[in-house]
Amino acid sequence: MPYFDAASAAPLHPVARQALLASLDEGWADPARLYREGRRARLLLDAAREAAAEAVGCRPDELVFTPSGTRAVHAGISGSLAGRRRVGNRIVVSAVEHSSVLHAADSHAAAGGTVTEVPVGRSGAVDTNVFAAALDAGTALACLQSANHEVGTEQPVAEAAEACRAAGVPLLVDAAQSLGWGPVEGGWSLLAASAHKWGGPAGVGLLAVRKGVRFAPQGPPDERESGRAPGFENLPAIVAAAASLRAVRAEAAAEGARLRALVDRIRARVPELVPDVEVVGDPVRRLPHLVTFSCLYVDGETLLHELDREGFSVSSGSSCTSSTLTPSHVLRAMGVLSEGNVRVSLPAGTAAEDVDRFLDVLPGVVAGVRERLGAPASAPATGAADSASLVVDALGRRCPIPVIELAKVIGDVPVGGTVTVLADDAAARLDIPAWCEMRGQEYMGESPSERGGVAYVVRRLT
Repeated sequence: MPYFDAASAAPLHPVARQALLASLDEGWADPARLYREGRRARLLLDAAREAAAEAVGCRPDELVFTPSGTRAVHAGISGSLAGRRRVGNRIVVSAVEHSSVLHAADSHAAAGGTVTEVPVGRSGAVDTNVFAAALDAGTALACLQSANHEVGTEQPVAEAAEACRAAGVPLLVDAAQSLGWGPVEGGWSLLAASAHKWGGPAGVGLLAVRKGVRFAPQGPPDERESGRAPGFENLPAIVAAAASLRAVRAEAAAEGARLRALVDRIRARVPELVPDVEVVGDPVRRLPHLVTFSCLYVDGETLLHELDREGFSVSSGSSCTSSTLTPSHVLRAMGVLSEGNVRVSLPAGTAAEDVDRFLDVLPGVVAGVRERLGAPASAPATGAADSASLVVDALGRRCPIPVIELAKVIGDVPVGGTVTVLADDAAARLDIPAWCEMRGQEYMGESPSERGGVAYVVRRLT
């Protein structure tokens, strides 16, 4: 049964399993103690720190282990803001940062701080000039991920780091998705990552803080991990995390090239096999193992369930997943289609035969879901039109029904005529303009509806 959700959690690497089992026997004692067992544990911890620091590209005394990548992000942000509180209270983030970064920024804003969110283009990348323009004398910290968790787009971290250096602002990089593939280039100041993203055990994160960065750990003081990650270290998991990071790095060049070829095949074949699909994310500057696409007229939750029944475990940033009723903040910031969103992220060792079978299964699954939802089978009709304007009432109906209803009637108005869609589903704000771009129609804008919800106006051009 193919597992295609490595971006959420990669399967445990064999080296991680081996190191974990060995260190359960050797690394159970307190590494802060001076007796024999403690000294043995300290040697294991020091070796793990050195291996992780080498992979990150920092000094061992600049790196601490945390209970998760999220805790690393939160500790990095809070410590940086506290250390630079005399400089200012502004934090600059990209609009597509991981939720751990955005939640920390929201907490900062709730406490009276200022947050500046830098937009991204349709590829998901920030414009370095726009990012640099957001930095001012009152900026205490800037945050920019190395690569996006949902669409795989790599960010211009080196250029952003140079802009931050010129402005005297430290840059925190969330490297969770990319660290297993290689070090983060550029003069970053802080870096956070999570072991379960590269095939290490869950429950281990790391935080690197360069020497010279003003940093004040928050919370009650603790003697462990330089006071930046309080509590007894999970030494067996830390050893396994460091060992697996070194192992995946040794395999990264060859495996990355192999998986990139498989992803290139998915990117090319899905639009050929499935009508009305948008492949999102940068086609070149991206992670080698990840591809995301969205299918018009498809309920994302149903699509994922049907793929699961066919034996494929994939993820989604769609508005129609069971975990949320709104589009992911990443897709929203990119302004791309969120309907029927599928993220395929291939773990190391994925067989080409599994990718081929996925491509064989996908068209039938999408067609079946569309048929059940009553979606149009082809482009809008171009016959005689009855009215110069129509109103479609989709209030109370969830994605993708508003867009399906729009597609059904667009051919009933003449060229130059309009269709107004009334909808209260949050995804409509994203998906109706995206549908217009895909179908060559003109999105006129939105306004509050007297019946409730929002009125979206579309002009027929073809």
